[in-house]
Amino acid sequence: MSSARCRNNLAHPCAGKSASSPGRPRSNPLIIRPYSNNYSSTMDNVRLDPIHGLELLRTRLREEAPGRIQLIAGPRQVGKTHLLLGLADALGTAATYAACDAPEAALPGWWEQLWAQGEASAAGKPHTLLLDEIHFLPNWSSRMKAQWDRVRRRNLPLNVVATGSSALHLGRGSRETLAGRFERLVFPHWSASSLAAVFGLSLDEAVTHLLRWGTYPGVLSVGSDARRRAYINDAIIEPAIGRDLLAGNDIRRPGLLRQVFAASVASPAQIVSLQKLQGSLQDPGALETIAHYLHLLEDAFLVAALKKYSAKATRQRAAPPKLVVLNQALLAALSDQGSRSDMGRTIENACLSHAWNAGQQVTYWREEPLEVDAVLNGSWGSWVVEIKSGSVGLRDLAGVLEFARRYPRFRPLLVCEAEQLNVAARAGIRAVSVQQFLATDWHATG
Repeated sequence: MSSARCRNNLAHPCAGKSASSPGRPRSNPLIIRPYSNNYSSTMDNVRLDPIHGLELLRTRLREEAPGRIQLIAGPRQVGKTHLLLGLADALGTAATYAACDAPEAALPGWWEQLWAQGEASAAGKPHTLLLDEIHFLPNWSSRMKAQWDRVRRRNLPLNVVATGSSALHLGRGSRETLAGRFERLVFPHWSASSLAAVFGLSLDEAVTHLLRWGTYPGVLSVGSDARRRAYINDAIIEPAIGRDLLAGNDIRRPGLLRQVFAASVASPAQIVSLQKLQGSLQDPGALETIAHYLHLLEDAFLVAALKKYSAKATRQRAAPPKLVVLNQALLAALSDQGSRSDMGRTIENACLSHAWNAGQQVTYWREEPLEVDAVLNGSWGSWVVEIKSGSVGLRDLAGVLEFARRYPRFRPLLVCEAEQLNVAARAGIRAVSVQQFLATDWHATG
């Protein structure tokens, strides 16, 4: 059966669940109001999520065609293919789905035949071409540019939506040859509120699952702990590194890349200098190589290297990064989380990755002896954040209070256990529980 065909029988995993459906959890009492557009440490793009992503795409496809190519980037196993199949199901015969990593995609003439079919279908009525895993096609961006320019010259009502498993491949190719022809959307890791809405969990259950096993939806369907770890390693980590990163880049030392990833996962929510990271590797490489590999891991939605907040860019570049694992599932698969100190790092990592995945600009700040866990800037507003998993004293808030004094546009926020919220009240700052922070709902608009 051909991979390029109309899909009418496969639904999006969110199908049948509307915003008003019974049992869907209400929004979290934590309301962080938007003050600016979404930001990201790697790109400035609209974020999709499992609840609103399908409707956002359908809204854009209702615009007059041909418009702009919709490029969807995101980590593995978050539902990008299901999103395309849900779109194909909704559009019926007005859409053609094609898997660009299927064996037949390597056959001569497959690409040209696919576009010829799309153009023929768009003769006289709108049609949508859905291209899954586009980055697996050699020279995909230049080939798409040629076909898209042909569609524009003929003024055919043909829309194109394409997905890729990382920002890396789509970003590089689209910037080189598709300038002005595309809009990039990001489908990041799921939030706890998305898990709750799609799988019928309470928000408390979803947050508990996020902290222990992350938010890959496929993990919920796997029973034992051992099978979950195997799934995370075999279906997510190995394909992301072995297939996406190694196949799409000139990486001369793949063993070193894997070591940098493992060392980063072993240091969640920790400030680690490149020299210290270099010393922990079995096969040390040049500092420039390690920094480059950290950048690749962030583009693949695996690990983010947060910069230090500074008004001067030179100081920001010179400071060591703070490593954040972008899905708790990676921690569950590769590290132990038994001690109280480990749990503190796990909770802090979960909060930082939640903000990063929500499109906030996330940095940290440290000037001995003071330190703050996160500086957030974006659609949530401007916040300086202290994250505590145990008891909290007024001394623990010295960093956020001093930072807010130096930079008044940032408001201090304490994220802590529910029993400790009164400490923030005594200090006159805002506080929310860890559960409230991680259950904060967000979704893309536009």
